[in-house]
Amino acid sequence: MATSQVTYLGGLHTECRHLQSGAAISTDAPVDNRGKGEAFSPTDLFATSLAACAMTIMGIYGEEHKVDVTGMTAEVTKTMSENGPRRVAAVEVNIAMPDREYSDREKRSLERAALTCPVHKSLHPDIRQSINLIWAK
Repeated sequence: MATSQVTYLGGLHTECRHLQSGAAISTDAPVDNRGKGEAFSPTDLFATSLAACAMTIMGIYGEEHKVDVTGMTAEVTKTMSENGPRRVAAVEVNIAMPDREYSDREKRSLERAALTCPVHKSLHPDIRQSINLIWAK
């Protein structure tokens, strides 16, 4: 079964629809590649998926071990290559953890969980990626 349907709307915009839920995401080409920056670019979504995936796996760990990670936020920085073909060269994800007490074991386990997400494991090794957890306490 297909996962999504993407429709090109013209003007470098697409609408991406998740077939199971009907949820939609719009894209636009980035400003540095003829777009207007009116929505996520496809490479923005690519980079953002690393954060969403890592946080989802951390959430699964949290639910299984009764560790509350609700409210964590991530800032994603995508770097495009400067030479050669246009591609994502690096993705940095900084996850700010909620202001709660976490044991050293929970911290290590959450960090390990983030690095086991399927997106992290699927990215080409030439793409530099870092996932950093920032602890409030």
